[in-house]
Amino acid sequence: MKVLLLKEPKSGDQGPDLYVEELSSHGLQATLIPVLSFKFVSLEQLFDKLSHPEKYEGLIFTSPRAVEAVALSLQTSANKEAWEHSLKNKWNSKPVYVVGKATAFLVEDIGLSSEGEASGNAEKLADHICSKNMSYSGPLLFPCGALKREVLPKRLKETDVPLETITVYQTAQHPDIRPSLTHYFTQEGLPASVVFFSPSGVKFCLGIIQELSADKLHQIKFAAIGPTTADAMVAEGLPVSCTAQNPSPQGLAEGIRRVVQH
Repeated sequence: MKVLLLKEPKSGDQGPDLYVEELSSHGLQATLIPVLSFKFVSLEQLFDKLSHPEKYEGLIFTSPRAVEAVALSLQTSANKEAWEHSLKNKWNSKPVYVVGKATAFLVEDIGLSSEGEASGNAEKLADHICSKNMSYSGPLLFPCGALKREVLPKRLKETDVPLETITVYQTAQHPDIRPSLTHYFTQEGLPASVVFFSPSGVKFCLGIIQELSADKLHQIKFAAIGPTTADAMVAEGLPVSCTAQNPSPQGLAEGIRRVVQH
């Protein structure tokens, strides 16, 4: 059974993609095609904010890319030394909130401990933050992408949790989407399932997939990594065969196995 994963490029060089590995362990032949490319911005301003932990009550990361921006801002020797010498410990005395395991893993890489990874999406993470009933003398710092959804900021605002956002990356369509998808459909034929990992992925890929699969589109089981992506698929009139119970390789593998093997 062939499964096509339409997701962002893998972070760093940490060996095979975890989603490909997990699906393969279930006997599914998974192929990953990157659909997004990222440009990091405002890294100096980001480090300037990270240099003043006393102004903030904590950090929020809702994507691996935002953590990568922090790692990139620490690349100069002076910044790295300041981080290792004192800043890291000061931030570790405050809550660092994350969505999902991939983000938590990268946060650990820069020396911080995190909480909230089981929340799985920004809405549930916002609920987790609000449930702590902390008193705030300063805002939570939220490095994010230009396409961030307003769910988390809106929810925090409603419960008077102060937030300061800084845009640290921009998302664009991967330049090789069309040739990559064309090559896949030509060589591998129609996949049993196609998995979308973001609303942007739906926007950038759906038209090409409809074109390449022509009158066989209905034979493909379409899956979503989470409810936000599923909503974007439904908005485009695409039937969603499964949504991962949680946004992890295991959660996705369980859902895919159910829909393609029955």
